[in-house]
Amino acid sequence: MSEAKYTSARIAEIAGGELVGPGDLPVNGVAALALAGTDDVSFLGDDRYRPQVMPSAAGVVLIPARGFDEPPPAGRAWVKCANPGAAFAGLVPLFVPPPLEYPAGVHASAVVHPAAVVAPTAHIGALAVIEAGARVGANSVIGGGAYLGRDAVVGEDCLIYPNVTIRERCILGNRVTIHSGTVIGSDGFGYEQTPQGHRKVPQVGFVQIDDDVEVGALVAVDRARFGKTWIKRDVKVDNLVQIAHNVVIHEHALIIAQVGISGSTSIGAGCVLAGQAGVAGHLTVGAGTMLGGRGGIIKDAPPGSQLMGMPAVDKREYVKQLTAYKGVERCRKEIADLKAEIAELKALLASRA
Repeated sequence: MSEAKYTSARIAEIAGGELVGPGDLPVNGVAALALAGTDDVSFLGDDRYRPQVMPSAAGVVLIPARGFDEPPPAGRAWVKCANPGAAFAGLVPLFVPPPLEYPAGVHASAVVHPAAVVAPTAHIGALAVIEAGARVGANSVIGGGAYLGRDAVVGEDCLIYPNVTIRERCILGNRVTIHSGTVIGSDGFGYEQTPQGHRKVPQVGFVQIDDDVEVGALVAVDRARFGKTWIKRDVKVDNLVQIAHNVVIHEHALIIAQVGISGSTSIGAGCVLAGQAGVAGHLTVGAGTMLGGRGGIIKDAPPGSQLMGMPAVDKREYVKQLTAYKGVERCRKEIADLKAEIAELKALLASRA
């Protein structure tokens, strides 16, 4: 057996926590509590997983500094941390392969138009296509099979994964990450109904994505009908999200999987839209609003709103509605029981008549 990569004492030191138990336990990896082996380090980041700590095989577990008082079994150790989740995140890079390196240059099979401008330190992968007037900044990566349309701009230190499409005139800032299968600048969904059928409304705007944005896989960000669809600094977009024409998403917002945002809606700074939520068009969602999963906003939301349900209401009102429904179910049962008792009494009276 090869020598351990780390010991439990060293893990406690790196995590900035207090070791409880032996300091010489071998640690060679990281894993979730339910999947960990004896030489793995895991963590308790949510009280819901507390029942998994003792049965887990993890040799070392990062636990909260307060509130978990059970001593470690023989052959295991705890590390008390102020924030186990954050401490664990700091440990993960110690046990995973280093990030991929992309050599500067243009792959022989890539097609780069002579009128495109590609920084010498950028990487253009196999079968990528860079159209006329497009620009790729220093140290950026354009993955294999990706497409950069005419006059599109990718800033510095961007990571564009394989098979991403960035259409004409769209602009990406610095340190932007776009995952595979995503389309930036697809046409907005605009049609006029005529006696002859649906007539397409020209979509002549573009998409602007500011610095430090990350967009997940299979996302569609539509170009504006005119002007721009705008994703501002440090926004994070999960997979399978639809962002329609002329939407503006302000700084630091989190848009989680399968969310749909209709056209010309503004999502305020720091908003969180949970999975499968939807927002109707031409609305303003105030800064800091939290919308629960599968919720639907159909009117403007003031800053700091806490919303749930479809149509979305204040979460306290939503809880009241759920409670009321349960109350109705109880009443229905009680009414059924009373009807049965009345029927029995009627039968009894009839028998004595």
